[in-house]
Amino acid sequence: MQYIITAYDGADEKAIERRLMAREAHLKSVEERVKEGQHLYGAAILDDNGKMRGSMMVVDFPSREELENWLRVEPYVVANVWQKIEIKPCKVAPIFMELYD
Repeated sequence: MQYIITAYDGADEKAIERRLMAREAHLKSVEERVKEGQHLYGAAILDDNGKMRGSMMVVDFPSREELENWLRVEPYVVANVWQKIEIKPCKVAPIFMELYD
């Protein structure tokens, strides 16, 4: 099942520092999930000044339980970067899924 994940960073003064410290591990994790076909798309959410304030991802997991299992070990979750996470089921249009064939 495919999901849109919108994850917002904390608003405290250490939020950017936590994000930058966990960023390399997060990006490595994304690379692994792309290879496994679980991570379809992602982008940083920026504020009006161009600073990273969160993340948006489209992922594909066999079940919500497996999605939750991944979130428990996701570096931005473990490092307390993301402090509000919204998860919505979605369906990526077939024309876009052709990019992964």
